[in-house]
Amino acid sequence: MSWITQTFSSTIGRKLLVAASGLFLIIFLIGHVSGNFLLFKDDGGRAFNEYTEFMTTNQLVQIVRWLTYTLILVHIFVTIFLSSRNRKARPVGYKEARPSENSPWTSRNMGILGTLIAVFLVIHMGNFWYKMKFGDIPFVTYESRGTLRDLYSVVIYSFTSLWYTLLYVGMMIFLGLHLAHGFRSSFQTLGLRHRKYTPIIEKISIAFAIIVPLLFAIMPLYIYFKYA
Repeated sequence: MSWITQTFSSTIGRKLLVAASGLFLIIFLIGHVSGNFLLFKDDGGRAFNEYTEFMTTNQLVQIVRWLTYTLILVHIFVTIFLSSRNRKARPVGYKEARPSENSPWTSRNMGILGTLIAVFLVIHMGNFWYKMKFGDIPFVTYESRGTLRDLYSVVIYSFTSLWYTLLYVGMMIFLGLHLAHGFRSSFQTLGLRHRKYTPIIEKISIAFAIIVPLLFAIMPLYIYFKYA
């Protein structure tokens, strides 16, 4: 058995895998929310359609995309495994142990938060990724770029739905709670703790957990109130 297999078959190794994949997905969120802001550009969706065309045709981006899909699954399934193992190994339940005195709510409910986010991802991917790959996507022609898939119109149509807009915004609250604990705990798991730097990391994690989900939530609200 190689050292890699030995490492990731241990509890510590699996925690390292969850932490590392989580930090990668945090970087992905920054890129994703940045791309979403092209929806605010008043050009009839051209900038967003050109962006999505690049993101779906560039070979390097495709490698990163499939790596992201893989790490999402790894993050979910390894976390579920660790949570299940911890519940079986815990002789006293959280309720009896007065958890509020020992750990924050987000720490105790990361599994629930992660599950809600995972369910939302399935819905979200079905509404956009599946349609992009297998659905009947309209096309639009630009003089200098030719004919592109009009994913802009798909996004606009999706967020003129009140229930989907509310679902998306609500899930951003859960994402923020998940990030509030996951961001700083990832650094701790990776051993990146220092008396001088840890308080800075904790402040950054709180700011990130507020700002990034808020930026995600602004987009569907803007579309709904403008086009619905």
